[in-house]
Amino acid sequence: MDPISVAVRRNGTVEAVHRVHAVAVAEGLILESAGDPTLFTYTRSSSKPLQALPLVRERPDLDNRALAIAAASHVATAEQIEAVLHLLAAAPADAEELECGLQEGRPQQRLYHNCSGKHAGMLALCRAKLWSAPGYRLEAHACQQAMLAEHSEAAELPREEIVTAVDGCGAITFALPLNRIARAFSRLETLEGGRRVADAMPAHPELIGGPGGSDVRLMRGLSGWVSKNGAEGLACAAGPGGIGIALKSEDGAQRPLAPALAVFLGRLGLDGSRLADNPIVNSLGETVGELRAL
Repeated sequence: MDPISVAVRRNGTVEAVHRVHAVAVAEGLILESAGDPTLFTYTRSSSKPLQALPLVRERPDLDNRALAIAAASHVATAEQIEAVLHLLAAAPADAEELECGLQEGRPQQRLYHNCSGKHAGMLALCRAKLWSAPGYRLEAHACQQAMLAEHSEAAELPREEIVTAVDGCGAITFALPLNRIARAFSRLETLEGGRRVADAMPAHPELIGGPGGSDVRLMRGLSGWVSKNGAEGLACAAGPGGIGIALKSEDGAQRPLAPALAVFLGRLGLDGSRLADNPIVNSLGETVGELRAL
């Protein structure tokens, strides 16, 4: 089946079309797909629920707010920054120990980086395991080797078949086939500590990202679902009954993810209507177009 095509329309005229590959997996079998289910891609921030697993196992005392922000790509709201500080205090660690760098357009402190929650979680893991914290983001560090092991276990893929690279925040990201990414999400709740992560994220969707993200909208719209997007147009989700979903836009755009996910959920017999309405709004607050699957 062809990829899902998402059209950008302005006053009824199509001015762009995005192609989105998608796959749904349960019990290791592909339930539905669009485009190439074996497309090889980096997980980027979609890895964060998996990257939180070693922390959950080492720190059973952490509350849902701490676990949610560890799996977040936040937009630096006051509530989100407070949650990062909450996790740092629990680690314990100082904001100066974060190795996630700075981001343009945000306060020039590492605390405000959208991955600071993940990095705070990695610092907490280092404290719990008695690992030296400096360099925790580097591939050779035990922390990143633990993250590689989590992806290998979750995706049921040998480590040597997972390609690594440096992510935007300086930590390691992992490349594997789209169906294996979906497989990893389908197994999230069955992995040790996964149930706690799967509970924490939808309990605090406001911490996971911006309110317009398809991951946040999905968790607010479908009970029992956990979802996390990644850079370059990746969307992942896990639902009741051990179903895992992964979508990837060919051009790396984020904006077609919600309408593509709405269509793909519908093919699975699920209600994706909350993701179908995606207006284009100009700087005056006027609705001037829409994104919708063809």
